[in-house]
Amino acid sequence: MPSPEPTSPEPTSTEIDARYSAPGSAPTPWAEALRGLAAAEVYWLSTVRPDGQPHVTPLLSVWLDGALHFTSGAGERKVRNLAANPKCVLTTGDSALDRGLDLVVEGSARQVGDEAGLRRIADAFVAKYGEEWRYEVHDGAFRNRLAQRALVYRVPPSVAFGFRKGEYAQTRWLF
Repeated sequence: MPSPEPTSPEPTSTEIDARYSAPGSAPTPWAEALRGLAAAEVYWLSTVRPDGQPHVTPLLSVWLDGALHFTSGAGERKVRNLAANPKCVLTTGDSALDRGLDLVVEGSARQVGDEAGLRRIADAFVAKYGEEWRYEVHDGAFRNRLAQRALVYRVPPSVAFGFRKGEYAQTRWLF
């Protein structure tokens, strides 16, 4: 798995929430959270439908240039939701109860359309997920091997949370 690049933004604040942490717990370092965000294979995207109802879907994502990036077909529910309200949450982690680090990134999704940025993101998808996830850049979006168009979104964190299990520590990073 690729490691996070050194240009990833540092949080302006790192706090542990003692209400949800074991006594004496220390905050999880942001560098550890970055490794988890970069290495995770599956993420869950939460958006809000125009009627206010939540929508959650699993997807693939790559961490690059200080943000998570994901793709979606133009007609999909998540794209329609993001057009009305770009605020969203991406989560990833381990389903084990007593070990691991669950991560939550809150931010606003913005569509990526510049060719150079899209090429870098496409390369990151291949590096992380393999040739099956190779995209071509065409007209401000990706095309997969079936020639289907996929929009690309970037979500830099405004706030992130780490939930360490086993030693129980809840960390909040502000950006």
